[in-house]
Amino acid sequence: MARAGITADRIARTAAELADEIGFDGLTVSAVARRLGVKDPSLYAHIENARELKVRVALLALEEMADRAADALAGRAGRDALVAFADTYRAYAREHPGRYAAARYELDPETAAAGAGPRHAEMTRAILRGYDLPEPDQTDAVRLLGSVFHGFVSLEMAGAFRHTPRETGASWTWALDTIDSALRSRQAQEPPAATPDP
Repeated sequence: MARAGITADRIARTAAELADEIGFDGLTVSAVARRLGVKDPSLYAHIENARELKVRVALLALEEMADRAADALAGRAGRDALVAFADTYRAYAREHPGRYAAARYELDPETAAAGAGPRHAEMTRAILRGYDLPEPDQTDAVRLLGSVFHGFVSLEMAGAFRHTPRETGASWTWALDTIDSALRSRQAQEPPAATPDP
């Protein structure tokens, strides 16, 4: 029988808070049960196993990040939108390191499609439409942005940039300026006029 006050949503939010404290990799059903002051079986009335627990945290993190990104993008376009979008991810990672790691957790296709992942993709493509990129450049750019944003943030969070005096914020700005310049240089060009047959 489920214990009163314990719900799947409360479990997920408690797990997310705990992930920020101890790391997403260290998240377990037992740790969440202890935080809630209950025995493990009380949680299993709401979640099937440890994987489901992590999936729920991943979905929560993706939803929170999508909401923040949408707010940041409102009324912005071009470089301003690019920077606002990227800064949202970086700020979220700093504020919620465990949840940010959870957002990278592998989900099955059905679960991923039902979560906020597609919203992130849609927002990324909306930004890129401001650069008038044709396909397949747009798809390549989506992958580039994800690689740079998440790669930079993951390395920064791991302390990989502490060995040089260059302030990481300056490198972040340089990276975004470089991406903006690269995207603008690849904007769709007017196709050449067709040469009439002789």
